[in-house]
Amino acid sequence: MAERKVRITAGGASAIARLKDTPTADKFWAALPIKGSANTWGDEIYFSIPVKAAAEPDASDAVSVGDIAYWPPGSAFCLFFGMTPASSGGVIRAASAVNVFGAIEGDSLVFKKVKSRDQVLLEKA
Repeated sequence: MAERKVRITAGGASAIARLKDTPTADKFWAALPIKGSANTWGDEIYFSIPVKAAAEPDASDAVSVGDIAYWPPGSAFCLFFGMTPASSGGVIRAASAVNVFGAIEGDSLVFKKVKSRDQVLLEKA
């Protein structure tokens, strides 16, 4: 499969993410472009997207800096760039298990300036 990249733009910040080869990534790719309004939870941006996917076998609440993920209970896109209120022991944690389907190339900390209600655009790069 050809490499798939997504441009994420929010609150004046922008970065490219590379998608993995997973069922969730396939559904996400097919739904692009997607616009939404950011919610923040610690160093996470999330918002509901028009994608429906079940938890994949490797779904986990433990994530890494720069991971992009899908949260099945809220049909939400998630971007992690640091600790969330659920994090502990130096491990970044989502609210519950997520499907990690890609990662930011480069520095995801550019998204620290994003505020709740900032517009987010997800588009093929």
